[in-house]
Amino acid sequence: MIRLALLLIGLLAALPLYSHRDDDDKLVKYKGGKQYMFRLSLKDKQGTQSCIDKPEEYLSVRAIERRNRQGCKIDSTDLPVSQVYLDRISALGANIVSKSKWNNTVLVRSKDAGMLKKLERLEFVRNVKKVWTSPDSVKPSSRRVDLRNGSGGDEEYGSIYGASEEQVKMLNGIRLHNEGYRGEGMMIAVLDGGFMNADRIPSIRKANIIGSKDFVVPQSSDIFREISHGTVVLSTMAVNIPYKYMGTAPDAQYLLLRCEDSQTESLAEEDYWAAATEYADSCGVDVINSSLGYHNFDAKGDNYKYAAQDGMTAMISRTASMLAGKGIVLVNSAGNDGMGTWKKINFPADARDIITVGAVSANKENAAFSGIGPTIDGRVKPDVMALGSPTSVITERGVINKNIGTSFSTPLVCGMVACLWQALRDKTANEIIELVRQSGDNYNTPDNIYGYGIPDFWKAYIKGKKVKR
Repeated sequence: MIRLALLLIGLLAALPLYSHRDDDDKLVKYKGGKQYMFRLSLKDKQGTQSCIDKPEEYLSVRAIERRNRQGCKIDSTDLPVSQVYLDRISALGANIVSKSKWNNTVLVRSKDAGMLKKLERLEFVRNVKKVWTSPDSVKPSSRRVDLRNGSGGDEEYGSIYGASEEQVKMLNGIRLHNEGYRGEGMMIAVLDGGFMNADRIPSIRKANIIGSKDFVVPQSSDIFREISHGTVVLSTMAVNIPYKYMGTAPDAQYLLLRCEDSQTESLAEEDYWAAATEYADSCGVDVINSSLGYHNFDAKGDNYKYAAQDGMTAMISRTASMLAGKGIVLVNSAGNDGMGTWKKINFPADARDIITVGAVSANKENAAFSGIGPTIDGRVKPDVMALGSPTSVITERGVINKNIGTSFSTPLVCGMVACLWQALRDKTANEIIELVRQSGDNYNTPDNIYGYGIPDFWKAYIKGKKVKR
């Protein structure tokens, strides 16, 4: 299932994660009858209406400036999918619901199980794969929960960081913040499954949220009434309540993107994730936080095996591996399968040129649930660790609480990456990634449980200042 860090472990099982409803376990009939989704891989982009020399047609000014600053070339993967081909696909009666220009793929939805054969006969289609079948029944959609205390609680702490001091201090982030690097001018995209009440909790509403978009099929009527996971993740970076709670990048801009379907688990979510990252790229984001991961699906035949963890086999990992080349740093959770039968990191945590984050406890020991490496091609994973057992967060009810999982250690690192890059604006995405790894307290003896260790962002900053491009 989805690796949104909701694992209840031993003594911490009493800590609330999502709000509980009496009807949570009651299933409802899936609307719309039997339907299917197919992923088409196309052979080329003949007929595309854009060209490499005119990136302003499909990328924002900010995105182009980010590419130029890092020397990232616009190439054929950036060109939109051929409209000629899209028209041909639609003419067959297939409903196009998502596209990936980087992978040159199209996701279609149809009630016709025989649509796969029709699509395979198109001469410009390389292959077709069924990636989703509608279930008979699902859990009901989320509904709003009431706020308890929109300010985060009445308690104040001696430190301006409040309840989050320990987790920011562990990364030596306070020192970087004190130098004025709190994420200003940086744009972070948060990819998740929902942002319950993020539009109502005063402490989160004060964050610089510049936009939101839904990529799940069918789209939600309101991403702020969907699951609370994204809200909790966002809080660890964006909140700024002096003496109560301080995120790792309180001055950054945030783009909230829903790409996880909490009702079903299928390969189609890779397509949603790819579409969300490409949208984030086009908007000009600098850093992406993805506390998501996959390896098991409702259709058991689609389950991934460890042999696929090369960063290129799974569509989601292949897409993630492209991000640094586009000038974006992806920070992705390792996953919470360390105590299960899988044990390994999830997809796209196996991607190349990203920062995969595991979880440690307050005594800096790896959390038992944190997914481990290496990748099948021998790369060290996770890359770094942060406090995730437990992490102080702000819940969908607007109160400070403790949650466990790599989903929450990940945004701690992501926010600090934005601050580091704000301080070292001349660096490329890959250079920032390497600086974070080199600052880890296990850099000289990396392993596949603790990775390169807990990063010291002040150390990364000092080293980055000394190294000129």
